[in-house]
Amino acid sequence: MLTPTEGKVTGTEEERRIQHRIADLERRFGAPDDPGNPLGTAALLAADERGELLAEAEDVLTDFRLNAEFVPRERGGRLDRIDTLGRVLRTVFRRDASLGLGYGATTFLAAVAVWAAGTEDQRRRVAELLLNGGRLAIAYHELAHGNDFVRNEFRATPTADGGFRLDGVKQVINNVERAEALVLFSRTDEAAGSRSHSVLLVEKDRLPAGRLRYLPRYHTVGVRGCQNAGIEFTDCPVGGDALVGEVGDGVELALKSFQITRSVVPSMILGGGDTALRTAVGFALDRQLYNRSVLEIPHARATLVGAFTDLLICDCLALAATRAVHLLPSETSVYAAAVKYLLPKLLTETTYDLSVVLGANFYVRGGEYGAFQKHVRDLPMISLGHAGTAACQATIIPQLPRLARTAWYGGPPAPDALFRIRDPLPPLDPARLALVATSDSLACSLVGAAGELAADGARTGAYRPALTALAGELEAELRALQEECAAMPARDRTVLASPRAYASADRYALLLAAAACLGVWRRQGRDPDGGRRPAGALGPQPADAGFLAGPGWLTAALARLVKRLGRPLPELPSDGEGHLLDEVLARYHEGRSYDLYDTPLAG
Repeated sequence: MLTPTEGKVTGTEEERRIQHRIADLERRFGAPDDPGNPLGTAALLAADERGELLAEAEDVLTDFRLNAEFVPRERGGRLDRIDTLGRVLRTVFRRDASLGLGYGATTFLAAVAVWAAGTEDQRRRVAELLLNGGRLAIAYHELAHGNDFVRNEFRATPTADGGFRLDGVKQVINNVERAEALVLFSRTDEAAGSRSHSVLLVEKDRLPAGRLRYLPRYHTVGVRGCQNAGIEFTDCPVGGDALVGEVGDGVELALKSFQITRSVVPSMILGGGDTALRTAVGFALDRQLYNRSVLEIPHARATLVGAFTDLLICDCLALAATRAVHLLPSETSVYAAAVKYLLPKLLTETTYDLSVVLGANFYVRGGEYGAFQKHVRDLPMISLGHAGTAACQATIIPQLPRLARTAWYGGPPAPDALFRIRDPLPPLDPARLALVATSDSLACSLVGAAGELAADGARTGAYRPALTALAGELEAELRALQEECAAMPARDRTVLASPRAYASADRYALLLAAAACLGVWRRQGRDPDGGRRPAGALGPQPADAGFLAGPGWLTAALARLVKRLGRPLPELPSDGEGHLLDEVLARYHEGRSYDLYDTPLAG
């Protein structure tokens, strides 16, 4: 078991440790395109065809002690920052989403409930299980009720001795058979309402024989290596010490846990988008069409630049959402839902656009471009996880009227620390998370943005007219959304919400993404009081500070978001696409990630 870190660690030391962990994991996996690499793309694709997780890759993750990333540092693990967890897991998702979910993320999704509300003994037992290489599985939803888990029928009937008897079926649970313990969302009261369910930590080795059986595996189109199956309990007794939190806490505990998991899982899956873009760039460089390379075709160039821009947009929102868990826990409920809704949607659309560049090679399941179709299949499956698109929108919609009336034009903008990609964070404290947002500093960051950009000619340069106009459109969209949401009918704040209300949630998520992009651009390479950081100071290294501090990527990002919002686009600088394409190609040839961190990659 790892020992907890003693004493305080400076921000610079902390960042070095994070970078070292990521580099170590990259080194262990090796170059994906190396045909002799037993963990390379060819081996991972072959395992996917068999519907398995690559055993050698799981061995590497065990040796790396990936489970330590899911255990709080005070309990012997390495978990202290949600944004860091996303960064580390991108290394795995860049290779194989099935491996990222099947070995790692599923265990974290289950463990969060225990860290949030478990007893001291439960937390100790789960920490020991994970640090010894064990697995947890999470069983919240049921097929008959989807994301409406308050209607779940699986029962944990209280008994006279203070324990429970489990009866019922849970379907499509990842790792249900391989996991040593389950986190079960169970009905403990027949009455309707939010106090009818509870969460139990069920350790299989404590159960009597013959009271549970596994149901057949569900085979899926994407993440085919994940072992999704069902489980059935019949009159199965468990002790009262299995209860996580209090009886009736299930819904509240689930909603608070979702704020953490919804924030970080989208950050992880950006690794799959990275590989999709990298594969398309390689194809565009290598293939000839009509006596010229695909890269020379204007549409192909624009598509690659657009995909890169979308990845940066996604990472900006993911950064804000994961850091908000620490910095803005009273606002996280809407940010977590927005990032879980928007990122899979953007990435799915982006990979579709890239598939046009590959043409018929999009369908190839092996060879040097085979990874692309796998990531295209995997990304939509991840978005259907423990909280699908509609569930995330349904979390946002009821909160919009109140935020529109009280928060968007009356509160302070988001703190600078929300957007600093490498700065330290205060400890994670799930108890501070609120079920509904009472403020919205990220949306408030859009107010006055146009004036700020117009006045910052030193940084915006030739991009100033375009940036000012784009920010003005975003502010106008926020004002229009405010007026609509403030007048939203009561019916639209319920499960019977109209398509217009769902469209409002979509617009809101896009505005949050724009605010996140602006925040990242404003704050990179600047010290807390607004000046330029001295050389060697904590924060981005000169290379990525130079790119992120430049106005080109921001202009492209805001333009794509403004276009999605259906607002008019200003004239954009003619050289903008060329500068971004240069960055795309440089990162491809130098083996650096297509995200905010510009991370060196193996191979």
